[in-house]
Parts: sequence; C-alpha cells; structure tokens
Amino acid sequence: MTEDVLRSWVSGLDDLFARVAGRFPRVEPRRQARAYVTGLLAPVERKNGWQLAEAAGDAAPDRMQRLLGSARWDPRGMRDDLREYVFENLGDDSGVLIVDETGFIKKGTGSAGVQRQYSGTAGRVENCQLGVFLAYASTRGRALIDAELYLPRSWLTDRERCARAGIPDQTGFATKPALAQAMLTRALADDGVPARWVTADEAYGQDHKFRRHLEKRRIGYVVAVPRSQSLGPGIGYGNGGSRADAVTADAPAQAWKKLSAGDGAKGPRLYDWAMATLEPHPDDDLGGPGGFQRWLLVRRSLAPSEHGELELAFYLCFGPAGTTLPELVRVAGARWAIEECFQAAKNEVGLDQYQVRRYDGWHRHITLAMLAHAYLAVTAAHAPKAPAAWSTSAQPRSAVSWHT
Repeated sequence: MTEDVLRSWVSGLDDLFARVAGRFPRVEPRRQARAYVTGLLAPVERKNGWQLAEAAGDAAPDRMQRLLGSARWDPRGMRDDLREYVFENLGDDSGVLIVDETGFIKKGTGSAGVQRQYSGTAGRVENCQLGVFLAYASTRGRALIDAELYLPRSWLTDRERCARAGIPDQTGFATKPALAQAMLTRALADDGVPARWVTADEAYGQDHKFRRHLEKRRIGYVVAVPRSQSLGPGIGYGNGGSRADAVTADAPAQAWKKLSAGDGAKGPRLYDWAMATLEPHPDDDLGGPGGFQRWLLVRRSLAPSEHGELELAFYLCFGPAGTTLPELVRVAGARWAIEECFQAAKNEVGLDQYQVRRYDGWHRHITLAMLAHAYLAVTAAHAPKAPAAWSTSAQPRSAVSWHT
C-alpha cells in the first residue's frame, strides 16, 4: 500500500467517524469505537475482544468489552448515519433494498435468542442466533445497512432468562418478516432514498403482510415464493386461486426468454424467464391506468437437474405498470448481493466473531461491523476503475396473462 493510499484510507475513516461522532456523549467511547472499527479492518486473525485490544495497543480487553457493554453511546442512531452514508456514496437509480437472514452458530444457551433452529448459513438445524439484515445494492456497490436479532417465542416467555441476556422488558415477539418491515420502514423514511425496489427470499415473500406493507408504500418488490403459492386475485393472492406451478405448466413456449440475472463467479447467471400479469381484486387500490400491477415471475434452469428436470423458481412481483421482464429479472438477481455482503462482512470485518452474550452487545458489535463493511464498500466504489457491483443482460380462464 502506497503512502498516498494509506493517507486516503485514514482520511476516509476520519470523515466517517466525524459523521457518527454525535452518537457518543463522551470522547472516550468514540475513540474506542474508532479503535474497534480500525481493528475490524486490520489483518487480525480472530476479531474478538482480546485480539482487537492488542491491535489497539491495550494490555487487556476491558475497554473493548466496556464499549460493547456499559459504555454510553447510541448504536441505533449510528445505523441512521450508516444508511445515510451508504445512500450518499453508493446510491443511484438502480438501487435495491434486500432482506435476508444469516446464522451465528453458538455454544451454550446464554446468548440472547440462541436456540436450535435452522440456519441457512450452515444448511441445517444448529444451536445458533439468527440476525435479520437489510442491505442496499446498486451498480456502484453493496453494503449492509440495518439488522435485528430474532428472538424466538421460547425466549420471550421466560422473562428471567431475558433479563440475564439484557433483553428489555417491553420487547415483544416479532416474526422475521415483521423485523424486516421495521427495518424497511426506517430505510424508506429517509428523504430521497435511492431505491424503488425490494427483494427477499421465500421466508418473507410468502408473508402477505410483508407484501402489503410494501404495496401500501408504493415500493416495488420481487420476492421468492413456494411453488404452491396461490395466485387468487388481490393483495393476499387469495387461497382459492391456481397454484404458481400449475399456472406455469400452461406457459406458452414463446413466453420464455433467456436472460442473465447478473454476473456470478463463473460469468453471467443465465436462465430462462417468463412473466405473467396477475388479475387485481375489485377492492385493490393500484392507482388505476398507469398505476401499479402485479406479476408472476418464473425462473427456469437451462439444463436438467440430476433428476432430469428443469428446475423452477417462482416470484411474486409488484411495481409500476409497464415494468419490463428484464427489469424484474434485474431485481430478482440483486438478491445475491446480500449473500456476498454476508460473506465479505464475516471474512473481512469479523461480523460473526463476537464474544458477547447480551442483546445490546450483539447490536453494538453488529453495528460497528456493518460500519466497517460499508467503509470498505464505499472506499472500493471511489477507487479508480472500481468494477460494477452487479449487472444484468436482460381450461378454466387462466389466472394470468403471459407476456410473449
């Protein structure tokens, strides 16, 4: 690294901490947070309290532990600054907000929210915590911008256990889609948010309350749903409509278009895609002609699976009338960006290397790790010849109208 590059990195970190300085009522925790983030960015083998303390020149981890525990500062307010920082530096018209969760495998039963539950990170049931995250992605870059720790019902019915883990008494149960809605509400409340679309996987897409939340705010979505998803008219898509897979079986050959959902490690992610318009319900408020519409989007693999079948994936979509198939495919493909964020944040800034058990400690570490990850993303975006973060190439009466 040249001296000029090093000066640029230090200057960028100075600017970032000037932005969040108001979240610290005293200078000492602000300086410690700066040291913590600097350690997360450094080539430290394990980014836990002891090694971050050593990187900062401390003889013991007490200061780092106090920063994540009793020190007075505002991590949730810092996330407002984080979103603003990301939107200012990475925002453009291609922006998409992405919801997903990731697991943090733990030992024991004392860490807030830990239990045996399915972790997509591990691909199996594990003793773990689950965090629901919101990311922002555009052609300029991608970064994590908000997070909530999922607390299972079993935890919230045991108030003594909650107290030991620092979970506030007023905390009630919230599903993962409800946590995602809260984060989206915060993001969309920002003036001039550079995003017109949201994408998420099945866990969120099949929840009609999640979709309704977005439709009320007139924000477009492309969300994955199971093959059994009903396509009855209306915002909840009914319970008596045709299944998504049954409708897709009748799609004409000319409805399928070969398009890329963005670049992957091995080049463009090419699939066949088809798009069908869904009927509105008479009580829907879609803004009339020129307003909004709903669609079914289907992705089909180009080659048969090991079982000899062309694999299908299904999405429900909502957006401005006249939205094209390539645009829906672009948004669907953006969902991979959050997986890349998780991988980068865990490998590069220790997102999963914390040693805290308490609820507030989790949010404090995760906030500082997201800040470090965003700093890397913004620095890369402003570097000469920065690569694009992601790109795209492009019987009874039927329940849908296929686009051909």
